[in-house]
This record gives sequence, C-alpha cells and structure tokens, in this order.
Amino acid sequence: MDGLLQRAKGDKVIWTIVAFLSVVSLLAVYSSTGSLAYRMRQGHTEYYLIKQLTVLGLGLLIIYFAHKVNYTVYSRIAQLGMLISIPLLCYTLAFGRNLNSAARWINLPVINLTFQTSDIAKLALFMYVSRMLSRKQGVITDFKTGFLPIILPVGFICLLIMPANMSTALLLGASCMLLCFIGRVPVKFLAAMVGCMAGIVLLMFIFAKLSGNDLRTKTWIARVESFMGGGDKEQPYQVQQANIAIAEGGILGKGPGNSNQRNFLPHPYSDFIYAIIIEEYGIFGAFLILMAYMLLLLRSIRIFKRCPYAFGAFLALGLSFTLVIQALCNMAVNVHLFPVTGVTLPMVSMGGSSVIFTSLAIGIILSVSRNVEETELKRIEKERMERVLQQQREAGLNMAV
Repeated sequence: MDGLLQRAKGDKVIWTIVAFLSVVSLLAVYSSTGSLAYRMRQGHTEYYLIKQLTVLGLGLLIIYFAHKVNYTVYSRIAQLGMLISIPLLCYTLAFGRNLNSAARWINLPVINLTFQTSDIAKLALFMYVSRMLSRKQGVITDFKTGFLPIILPVGFICLLIMPANMSTALLLGASCMLLCFIGRVPVKFLAAMVGCMAGIVLLMFIFAKLSGNDLRTKTWIARVESFMGGGDKEQPYQVQQANIAIAEGGILGKGPGNSNQRNFLPHPYSDFIYAIIIEEYGIFGAFLILMAYMLLLLRSIRIFKRCPYAFGAFLALGLSFTLVIQALCNMAVNVHLFPVTGVTLPMVSMGGSSVIFTSLAIGIILSVSRNVEETELKRIEKERMERVLQQQREAGLNMAV
C-alpha cells in the first residue's frame, strides 16, 4: 500500500480515504447482500461482492486516469457536459425507467447499462459553475452580467431533476449556492434565489394537486410528516428497522457479517448501508466513516487555498461539497435526523453509475491537487536555482576582490 501511495500523484490523504472507503464498501455490501444473493442468485452469495469489486476496480482506474489529466481540460468540456445533460434529463423525465414512481434511470440498449442521468448533470454543473465563477470574478457583484449567467443553468438543471428526485435537486442546489457564496456572490442575490426556488417547489405541489398526478407529492409530504411526528401514520418501516440496527450496534458493534437487520431493512446495501455499518461496527465504525468524509472536505479546502488559479480551486471545492453533503445527508437519514430520501453513501453504497461518477469527481479533485503540487515543486526548484546562482555570483565577486 505504501508503495502504491508513493507512486500515486496528488493528495496522498485523499488516496488513502478512497482506499479506506473501498474496503468498507466491500465489507458492507458483502454483508448486506448475503440474503439477497441467496434468494436471487440461487445461493451464489458472492455474486454482489464480485460485482461491487469489479465496479470499485473500474472506479479506481477512472480516478487514476482522471487525475493524470490536466484539470484545465475540464474547463473546456464543461459547456459540452451541460449541453449533453439537459437533453438526457428531459429524455429521462419522458421515457426513463420508472422505479418507486420516479423516472430517474435510462437504459443503454447495446451494453444493457442502467444509470442515473442526474449523476452526469451534477458533474457537468459543477464544472460549469466553477468555470463561470472563475471568469466572472470581475463582475460577480453585478446581477445581470455576473450572477444570472451562473445561476440560471443551476436552476434549470435542478428543475429538471426535481420531479423525479427532489432530494438530489435540493442537495445539488444547496451545494451550488454554497460554492457561489465562497465565490463572492452577494448574499442578497443568493437569498433571492432561495426564495424563487421555494416558490417553484410550492407551485409544483399546487400543479400536482390540480392535475391529479400527485403521487410523488404524497410521498414527499408523508415523509416529512412522519419525520416531524405529524399525520396519522407511524414512522416508516425502514426508519424503524434502521433504529433497531443502530440500537443493536452499540459502541463496538456485533462484528463483520453479524447483522440481523439486513434481512429486514429495505435497501440495506444502498440507501441504508450506514445503519448496517453501525450495527456491525458500532458507533466507533460510524465515527470513522464520518471522519473520512470530513477529512476529504478538509483536504479539498487545503487544495482550494493552495491552488493558484480560480477554476481549479472552485472545481476541487465544489466537487468535494457535493460528495460530503450527500454523505452527510445519507448518514442523517440513517440515524433519523433527516426525512427519508433516496441518496446513497458515496463510494460505499452498492452501485454502478453512481460509483463511476463519484470516482470521476474524486479523480478531478486529485488532478487539481497534482497540478498544485507540480506548480509548487517548480517554484521551489526555481527558488533553489536562483539561490545557487546568487551564491555563485557572490563567490565570483569575492575571488575578484
């Protein structure tokens, strides 16, 4: 492991976090899918472990090749990514695969791969926002020329994601607003945008009620009411089972593979994998997972502060924001600090396209880090050569005297 870390470029701590989360993912997915694999795969309990190992291996390759690319290339493909994302999101709303009354996935017919188009949109949007923030710093306080070109695509992408995936749209919008705040966008502009988005969400609820197509709104309202303790329903079944898993985990947990709630908890390998981790590894294991994401954010902030160019700084920070905020939201749902949503735990939950695009995001962060390190090494080498030349000149003068 030390040899691999020495050969890898970029922030070594982030590489270590990726390796740690990958190991946790394999352990947690194998444990939480044992019963599922036995039922669905005729007793082949290692099926999902092998599948997750393959996806994580592909993800590590993507991280490696993405971090070898100069991050300025991503600025040039940001607009292309946006142009691709918008038609894909529209297609998903109209013809996407429907699961739990939400059209979030599309199938690629030739290779039979299913993926969420919102994953592509998130990555493209952060590259675009980072690009625009870096280019608009001179006029960032002007509403028309500075703020609108940045925020309009954010609002449009969030609106396309919102009907099928409200939680992802809200998290994406919040992450972009936070990045805009760091990019010196005036608070009054951001407050106005929050008000507009709240009004749009309200209009969506009203339209759904009037049109009679309010299945998703009923789901949203029921989740909020159950979380707040309102309505005439008790806590959702998955929340009850997650609470049992957490209670049984205790401080040190029941040990790897000893979870009972994996047999009762819906989606224990994706949305509620953190509850399984707590049951098997206890509060101590849950704390390590939380600290891993916090450390990822801190290292990205360090990259942000050291990066000499605005685009790279905003890109690294923005991508880390979306990963860490998504992770915190998933963990909050699992411990019942947040209403039930459909977000997964990045690099830990079982998945295909989500792991791929998360890996690409981490690879881009490491690309910025690698270029920062190379720039600093060149600066240090230049300063060393200047000192050597200065010493040689001084030595020549002394000999002449």
